[in-house]
Amino acid sequence: MRILLNIIWLIFGGLWLALGYFVAGIICCILIITIPFGIASFRIGVYALWPFGKTVVDKPTSGIGSLIGNVIWLIVAGIWLAIGHVVSAIAMAITIIGIPLAVANLKMIPISLMPLGKEIVDVGSTPTASTSYPA
Repeated sequence: MRILLNIIWLIFGGLWLALGYFVAGIICCILIITIPFGIASFRIGVYALWPFGKTVVDKPTSGIGSLIGNVIWLIVAGIWLAIGHVVSAIAMAITIIGIPLAVANLKMIPISLMPLGKEIVDVGSTPTASTSYPA
């Protein structure tokens, strides 16, 4: 079932969302100081291509640097990527088949807003963490 949902996701929205993350990652990698944002964007872009069967958990080692970075990310790219998820979710929710995809799209908004200090893992191998965001 996950493979089928991932294929439908890829065709009807995942590719465009991933391209948005990859463009944001390339833009962030232009300056040396924003390379961590670019790496996070590429990581989420891969997750946006094939999200079913993976989940997002908090990294236990993240600290104040991740918080500061997330605030900068929110202003620079996070809001625009979250808007992309909302628009894509609305478009997917028009059909009955697209409703689970729309829900998954909305569940990706927290990581699009604050990606630093998060880790993407397989559902079967989720480490113990305080918060998880299943997709």
